[in-house]
Amino acid sequence: MRNFLHVVLCVAPLCASAVVQAQPSSYPNKPIRIIVPYVAGGPSDIFARAVAQLLTEAWGQPAIIDNRPGASGNVGIAVATRAPADGYTLTTVSIAFAVAPSLDGNIGYDPVRDLSPISLLATINNLLVVHPGLPVKSVKELIAFAKARPGEVTFASGGAGGAQHLAGELFATLAGVRMTHIPYKGSAPGLTALIGGETMIGFTDMLITLPHVKSGRLRALAVTGSQHSALMPALPTVAESGLPGYSVTAWFGLLAPAGTPSDIISRINAEIRKGFGTPQLKERFGAMGADAVATTPEQFAQFLRVEMAKWSKVVKAAGIRAE
Repeated sequence: MRNFLHVVLCVAPLCASAVVQAQPSSYPNKPIRIIVPYVAGGPSDIFARAVAQLLTEAWGQPAIIDNRPGASGNVGIAVATRAPADGYTLTTVSIAFAVAPSLDGNIGYDPVRDLSPISLLATINNLLVVHPGLPVKSVKELIAFAKARPGEVTFASGGAGGAQHLAGELFATLAGVRMTHIPYKGSAPGLTALIGGETMIGFTDMLITLPHVKSGRLRALAVTGSQHSALMPALPTVAESGLPGYSVTAWFGLLAPAGTPSDIISRINAEIRKGFGTPQLKERFGAMGADAVATTPEQFAQFLRVEMAKWSKVVKAAGIRAE
């Protein structure tokens, strides 16, 4: 018996060691995929690559970008919801994510039930601009002009239900005016039409619009967000220049499939908040008109709830339907 116990006591540590060695390494032990539901080169892609670089450098495992465009982002996001909830598949989302449920009841996933928020990543301030031939030089003058001509003021967008369209509809609702929406197949064609005088006003991407403002081909009246832009610090917000309560900011965030362990979400979030808080990254984003705004998962979840409720009201009021 003593010999048997001796053998057991000697073998037990070896067995325990074998069990430990058989267990998988701690997360992450393989590449991480970040789905970008848009084409390469756009804002979502840029911010996703910033996250990928941070995670790769922090953990030594490659974070790989997987561009899956289609249906205003819904194709790629739906792919993410069907992935294992193990922290190895993430997805970026934009303002379209908060709008989609109100536009289309069959987007292929439930944005609340099927995904877990990780962090807001960045926001971009847009511009309210007018063609220089329009005789208005302020938001108040634009509202007065539109009220005197119901339905005659036209505004361009990159497509029905997009951020630019919704920004215009929110403006019209809060100002109590009726404007006519002219959708184009993309932001660039919409901007070209505005410069050419086919439409009168636009709620446009600051970075691509700024050169045309500086050249005099367009006139900037205000920024659409709640804060001034470092690229045009003297330009007021729409809210403070005649339309209280107005705020539209393009935003981008990161989510994981629902059921992803909370400790993994916390680890990813911690790396994002650390990296996005550095002066280098803030300066890099600032050069493209964006602000790095990493949040906690709880803060991002609350942000999404507010955005979904806000745009649901706008979509219903304007009678917008998905294209």
